[in-house]
Amino acid sequence: MTDDQTPATPAQPPSQPVAQPRLQILTQCIRDVSFENALAQKGQYTGEMTPVVEVQVSLDARRQGAENRFEVIQKYRITAKDRATTETVFLIELDYGVLVAIDGVAPDQMHPFLLIEVPRQAFPWVQRIVADLTRDGGFPPLRLEQIDFLALYRQEIARRVRKPAAGDAQADAQPTS
Repeated sequence: MTDDQTPATPAQPPSQPVAQPRLQILTQCIRDVSFENALAQKGQYTGEMTPVVEVQVSLDARRQGAENRFEVIQKYRITAKDRATTETVFLIELDYGVLVAIDGVAPDQMHPFLLIEVPRQAFPWVQRIVADLTRDGGFPPLRLEQIDFLALYRQEIARRVRKPAAGDAQADAQPTS
């Protein structure tokens, strides 16, 4: 084939390297923790029961000083109740804070990144804290199952979308400032 028979290839613009998101955990801490052993308080611990565990999670994120630094606060409320009597066996309330530096995330993607990826990265420490608390509280260590933070995020967004729709009449009646 000669050069005049070679199909012309369009000139490709120089490709820009795509910035990969970078998450750096700067520090983690227990902001607040409470463990209540309801059985010990009542003097009723028998050692034979089947607890039903309920886990509630709420998440919040705030900018901290520098442009790319954020604090993500994870709040866990873990209640164990005796399956037979439905009485509370123990209650854990844990506020866990994570300070992170994030680069390479588009501004419109920062909110989901903070409330999905950061809690996912910190969850192994939360699992360990909960296991230690239950063990030190006189129970077998409770190992929390992995939490799907993406599903949790989607549920919260869906809840927020439904909430204004249900209260539109009230929202329209409120004066704006």
